[in-house]
Amino acid sequence: MSSLMEAVRAGRTAEAVGLLDGLTDAERRAFLPELKELRKELRKAPWEMPARRAYPALHAAGAACETGAAAAATWIAATDMRWSASSPALLIHILGDRDTAWLADVTHRLAGRPASTDVPYELMAGLVRLSGCPVPTTDAYVRGWVEHIGNLRQLGNTLLDRLRKDPHLAELVYAVFETEDIGSPLEWTSAEGPNSWVDALAQLTTEGVLDRKRTVDACVARLLRGGTTLDNRVFLRVLKALALTREEERERIADWLALASDAVSMVASHAQSVLGSLALDGELTPRRLAEMSDAVLFRPEKKLVRAQLALLGKALARDASAADEVLPALAQAFGHEDADVQERALKLVERHLKKVDSPEVRAELAAAADQLTPALRTRAVETLGAAPATAAALVYEETLPPAPEAARLAPAPESAVELAEEVGALMAAEGDVAAFERALDGLVRHAYRDRDALLEALGPVVARRWWADDAPGFPQRPDDHFRRSHHSFGSASYGFDLLLATLLDKVRTGTLHDGMRHGDKGRECGHSALTRAFDARIWEVAYRLRAEPLPFLLSTPSWSTGLLEPDELVDRLDTYRRLGARVSDADFAQALLRVRREDRVASAAAAERAEALGTAEGTRLARRLMSDSPTLPLSRRRTAGARVVVELGELLDLQEDFPAEFRALGKPVTAYGDRWHCYHWNQDMQRHWLAILPERRELVAARLVRDVSAAALDDTRSAAAVLPLLAESEGAAGQATHLCLAYGLGARHPEDRLAAVDALLVLAARGQLDGDRLGADLGELVRSGAVKPSRLAESVRTGAATGANATIWGILRHTLAALLADLDGDAKPAHARGLGDLLAVAAECAERSGARGELPYLAQTAARSGSSRLVTQARRLRSALVEEVAA
Repeated sequence: MSSLMEAVRAGRTAEAVGLLDGLTDAERRAFLPELKELRKELRKAPWEMPARRAYPALHAAGAACETGAAAAATWIAATDMRWSASSPALLIHILGDRDTAWLADVTHRLAGRPASTDVPYELMAGLVRLSGCPVPTTDAYVRGWVEHIGNLRQLGNTLLDRLRKDPHLAELVYAVFETEDIGSPLEWTSAEGPNSWVDALAQLTTEGVLDRKRTVDACVARLLRGGTTLDNRVFLRVLKALALTREEERERIADWLALASDAVSMVASHAQSVLGSLALDGELTPRRLAEMSDAVLFRPEKKLVRAQLALLGKALARDASAADEVLPALAQAFGHEDADVQERALKLVERHLKKVDSPEVRAELAAAADQLTPALRTRAVETLGAAPATAAALVYEETLPPAPEAARLAPAPESAVELAEEVGALMAAEGDVAAFERALDGLVRHAYRDRDALLEALGPVVARRWWADDAPGFPQRPDDHFRRSHHSFGSASYGFDLLLATLLDKVRTGTLHDGMRHGDKGRECGHSALTRAFDARIWEVAYRLRAEPLPFLLSTPSWSTGLLEPDELVDRLDTYRRLGARVSDADFAQALLRVRREDRVASAAAAERAEALGTAEGTRLARRLMSDSPTLPLSRRRTAGARVVVELGELLDLQEDFPAEFRALGKPVTAYGDRWHCYHWNQDMQRHWLAILPERRELVAARLVRDVSAAALDDTRSAAAVLPLLAESEGAAGQATHLCLAYGLGARHPEDRLAAVDALLVLAARGQLDGDRLGADLGELVRSGAVKPSRLAESVRTGAATGANATIWGILRHTLAALLADLDGDAKPAHARGLGDLLAVAAECAERSGARGELPYLAQTAARSGSSRLVTQARRLRSALVEEVAA
């Protein structure tokens, strides 16, 4: 071993660098093979002491010995040496004697790498100084510059002072405006003054250090391009700090119009205020004002829409001649989803209608009234001369999406190569039930047919797994890992890791046998029954791959929901009988849980065929097919603070004749027991839980109630994503399913609320939605504080917007009955604040669907004095329920 390699291995960086000083390029290149071999060796155990000691010296020596610019940049930015790299100062010293053109090439290659590579800014800046090259304006360099120059703890003076002294200030500042997701380092401190990026940029612009027009243009262009909320907030603050003159604002009218139309709310609001000021000063033509209104009035933000209506009212009061241009644009708000907006727009049109001279404009306004709610349209017939609604138009027709249909599962891939591709895709991104089941069955089939061909095809997939021989950073053997993992799988891909490791003989037979026999050794939680059934099947398949390969799986479903057709299961059992194959307990248990029993005629025919097989499994299948259809266990509700959950009683039919790991599915479900020890964080597994009991979704829903409740109570994201799958499952939709749906409708995050609305519409389309039960649940959860009325209002408004007005009204009439009752006393309940929004949605649904009748406590609320949203919407709903709409 050479002296250089001894120094590198020992971590003596200074000695290694000294040995390289004065060598020619050829002499340095001669050391590269040994350095690369050492690097490959250290990569196998990067966190052990020999590697951590050697890496800084190896990093420096490799940078010195690489003579090509591309190779040197690649070595310096190497991921495997990132955490133990040489210091930037040492690297600059090592590279300091190179040609300036070469250094410039290395500099721009390093700066061109993704920011996630974490190339130190100090290194790139030092190379810029050495080479004299133009400063890079790449994402990585600009981010490094912003963080470096804004670091108040390491540098003296103020940020403003440091910026003034920077020789590349203009190039880098304008590059900041082009850099995505840069808001965080620009706004990391809330301080104002010379240490604030916003104030510093404004001051430098005022002093003329930065060109004013270029800075303003760059800031406006950045806002037009959009980006993260933080980016928009920062650059909007910069724009405001620049304090544009009226002339500068007038020059950019087209930009303000674009921002008011498409920018995020806070930016659109600023653009709206600028345009409003110009309009009221007579510097915005009526046509431009109408163009602005066309865009703003259909934005979802009520604050912007109301501000626009107020602006139009002021503009029309100031300039009567603008009515012909402005009122048609204003009338487009007649089609807004919010009835309050419609009413405000109608009032404005009625107030300024006399200023319209053109008969064509009057006819256009009357025609636009067709979009108004029935009550407002009746008024428009009198005030605008709109055409009365026809009898056909008054007949309401509910619009629901078509009920989703389960998809037939495609057969397992015929070729091992195709199967390997599907397995690789599944492990890269958790697939759905169909993808998992096809891949699982395909793995079993190909292992039975030709194990060697399967292993060859799986080679590229296996090479990328964490337990492969050359996988970095995983010193533990696969067998040790799986043996200590409590025999539980947190994801479908983790289960496939066990199967692949088994095929490659990385797991001992004893470990597989122990996993199959003893199951999950972890602590119990509400999901344990489901995970045990899933895990038992995977362990059993792994064991049979080693000891006695199966020809195929009996439990592979026929449909994407997990259901298995009884005729198909009989055919599979017949094939097993002819092949003399031994049935696996967990596989057959899962098949029995999946077999369809709702079609009694098909079940009877399949049972007769199963009995004729003359096997024990055929007899068990026949007995199950002829048993009663799946029933719901006894259930009761339990509360803990604001949270309501469901408990289930025992089901004996899920315990008799089933393996031990499946019997827990029929045991009682308790509300509180062992939730503190739950480690089932992967929400992708929930779809597989539903496929375990595809005809008994209520048993799964009861175990998911606490998870979904977190979307409303704990602001957890994606906790309600499972609801559409729950709605598409089979079996009765009982109180657990509806309680899950109620929590989802009150979720914190919009994507969770949207998932709940999808589930609601699916249940309604399938005729499985109990509106009375859901409405009562929502009333209880709002009163307890688990669901906020404002969030619920957004959800039901979204559902009603699809055309499901009668469905939503059927739910809200029960929710409102409970909430309005609380208003009857002297104390004001907490939920009263958002109750006006719920009443508004209910009123619109009642108006559109033609609902009639009494709603308890509504009359008392409507009779209150004042003009609050709660009272006005209560009056509107009462009017819709008791009055006939004029034709």
